[in-house]
Amino acid sequence: MRIGELAERTQTSRRLLRYYEERGLIASGRNFNGWRSYDERNVDRVHQIRGLLDAGLPTRVIRQILPCLDEPGAIHVSDASPEIISALERERDRMTERIRSLVRNRDAVAAYLATVRDAHAA
Repeated sequence: MRIGELAERTQTSRRLLRYYEERGLIASGRNFNGWRSYDERNVDRVHQIRGLLDAGLPTRVIRQILPCLDEPGAIHVSDASPEIISALERERDRMTERIRSLVRNRDAVAAYLATVRDAHAA
């Protein structure tokens, strides 16, 4: 897909996508005419990058984390400062709490649906 389609599908500006590519966060191929060409995997990758940026992680750390999302054993620790480790721990804890909240909400909706279905079946 071309950069415009990737930008539209990820709600990310073309300029920001080019920046991600410059920082080594995403990769593109080139068409015969020199235009950038992105594969489907970049849609999820851009969403992952944006989530990690929203968590306050710098792009240099994100570049180290991204391979772990594809290959869990591919961990780079050369630049893991105490501040980065702390930021990652906070983000992990925030995600864990969000997951707990989503599970509680899902269970509440399921219980409500069961009650409503039982009431309509009677």
